[in-house]
Amino acid sequence: MTGSRFGTLPDGRPVEQHVLTNAAGMTVSFLSLGGIVRVVQVPDCNGVVADVVPGYDTLAEYLADTRYFGALIGRYANRIAGASFTLGGIDYPLSPNDGRNQLHGGPGGLHGVLWAVEPFRTASSSGAVLSCSSPDGSDGYPGALDVRVTYTLTDANALVFDYQATTNRATPVNLTQHSYFNLAGHDAGSVLDHELTVYANHYLPVNDELIPTGELREVKGSVYDFRAPRPIRTGAAKEAFVDYDHTFVLDKAAPDGKCVAARLRDPRSGRTMEVTTSEPGVQFYSGNQIGNGQGGKAGTRYAAYSSLALETQHFPDSPNTPHFPSTILDPGAEYRSRTAYRFSAG
Repeated sequence: MTGSRFGTLPDGRPVEQHVLTNAAGMTVSFLSLGGIVRVVQVPDCNGVVADVVPGYDTLAEYLADTRYFGALIGRYANRIAGASFTLGGIDYPLSPNDGRNQLHGGPGGLHGVLWAVEPFRTASSSGAVLSCSSPDGSDGYPGALDVRVTYTLTDANALVFDYQATTNRATPVNLTQHSYFNLAGHDAGSVLDHELTVYANHYLPVNDELIPTGELREVKGSVYDFRAPRPIRTGAAKEAFVDYDHTFVLDKAAPDGKCVAARLRDPRSGRTMEVTTSEPGVQFYSGNQIGNGQGGKAGTRYAAYSSLALETQHFPDSPNTPHFPSTILDPGAEYRSRTAYRFSAG
């Protein structure tokens, strides 16, 4: 792994860019700021390499980013209704940053933290351990939280994220990685012809603030049915395409992270991405709001639906929804989670 200066924060701290490579021709670049994955170069079926994640050329653009391109997300991925929750009889008001709700850990979330980076290399992989500490009371969350995320690029073209966290007070924790993907290339236009499979019989309906209603609804016969591969733009039954920003409830959970959550294939390039995880859900976001006029890498203007996200995570608003799987981490326990994105072509 190599590292170089990418820029300097307003307070004078340097931001480093680190590069992972493997024996199969993949390259992954990430920043110490927010653990941001800014380049993922993958060969297609003819050996042609393309960068399949959107991003920016400069640190200033990342500091102004509102899309969470490539960033580590926490303390709580997705939304918490009313920017508050109750734990142990105590009400905890959080910092709202999505109307009256909190999104992705709030304005001071882990996406904006400068992480310590320790590189490593094995016989079949390269990677780095990223670590940071979130103080007690950060954006309203109780307890100091120590977080370690290991990035590993294997020679089998898998980009693996291993998450660990500990706390000194009970607190909600829900971490994810917010990379967007366009398997034809970050500058190749719409992803709506990508073929998506999501291994979920249920999804979480949401209200007009994108907060789950608490219902687990069957996908069968609906536009949310991706149990068999189909182009994203194609409706199911008599329903037309909708904007997706929904959690899909995975059919099985595997603590070792080997549950296959989703597969994404670009028919033009033949590139395929398989997502495996230990998490109970995956948030599929079809890039509905990407087209806000901001530029991107190499002068690209990203439009709506020009990339998508498949964020493995626990369910949104779980601290306020008792029948959802718990996201509470207690002192003496360790939060552990694994997600891998494996790329192939054919």
